[in-house]
Amino acid sequence: MGKIERIEISAADRARLEGLVRDRNTPQKVVWRARIVLLTGDGLRALPVAEAVGKSVLTVRRWRRRYRDKGVEGLLKDATRPPRRKPLSAETVKRVVDMTLNSKPAGATHWSVRTMAKASGISPAAVQRIWKAHGLKPHLTRRFKLSRDPKFADKVADVVGLYLKPPDKALVLCVDEKSQIQALDRTQPGLPMKKGRAGTMTHDYKRHGTTTLFAALDVKTGKVIGECLPRHRAKEFLRFLRIIEHNTPEHLDLHLIMDNYATHKTEAVQTWLKKHPRFHFHFTPTSASWLNQVERFFAQITDKSIRRGVFRSVPQLQQTIMNYLEAHNAQPKPFVWTATARNILEKVARAKQALESQHSHDC
Repeated sequence: MGKIERIEISAADRARLEGLVRDRNTPQKVVWRARIVLLTGDGLRALPVAEAVGKSVLTVRRWRRRYRDKGVEGLLKDATRPPRRKPLSAETVKRVVDMTLNSKPAGATHWSVRTMAKASGISPAAVQRIWKAHGLKPHLTRRFKLSRDPKFADKVADVVGLYLKPPDKALVLCVDEKSQIQALDRTQPGLPMKKGRAGTMTHDYKRHGTTTLFAALDVKTGKVIGECLPRHRAKEFLRFLRIIEHNTPEHLDLHLIMDNYATHKTEAVQTWLKKHPRFHFHFTPTSASWLNQVERFFAQITDKSIRRGVFRSVPQLQQTIMNYLEAHNAQPKPFVWTATARNILEKVARAKQALESQHSHDC
């Protein structure tokens, strides 16, 4: 391809090119391309043009040719370039997906990016792209357990009914105990967070005892009645029931959602309930603590106040917990329950079917 030392510019093109140079909204790369063409049209050779626009001689020649071949429009768009990497074949993608889903590497429980790349003969980056496109995450697992409670459906309908259609003139309270909360002190002081560095804390600790948090979450308002007690026996549970009675309006019935823990069903508790008819117990199915909304509150207080705390005594731990309860109740926010009993039962049925199918396949 020969060199172009001079080009002819029509009056219309010159007016348009000069307009692009003057317009403040024109991208700078288009401005210097237009200047290259205008200077060349004025009779300048490649080297002086390159010095005037601050580009190389090769760049000047490239855009002169672009104008000759495609006119002003050719200056406005970048040339399409071939992809830097050759796309993977459909067979390769299918093989990686099949291996990820249906096999395991020797001596390991799951594939990693590097082991899959080595086994399939492609780059780790290519493996990552395939896994991302197909939603595959071999390094992650989710824990679950299906309830075998023979009255599972009835209990789900009962609890979910209280969430979605609470009875009139009544409070629905989710009740449970977070037991064995440890007062942990670190063996060395940590470093505070700073720009470019996370805060630090030692991996080892000193134990200073435990406490149990009894909590009752008001489903409607999000407020929590809480008390720290040394243990979680029927004796402590009865004491907490009295605390609930003292902290709720006397004219309202109380519907308490709780798990099947033995201390909730002792003879002493049953005797107490007969003397307090406004209390009504509703039990979640076995292995279905996720139905109890107070578990979500326990996760929050653990994450925000307990897990990273440093406690040199049980009273210090208890005070921290009560401070969190006070702050929470100052601006309570209820959890929003949307799942119907039917949706839950259908999802559990699908999970059971999938497990049975997998079991029969493995056999």
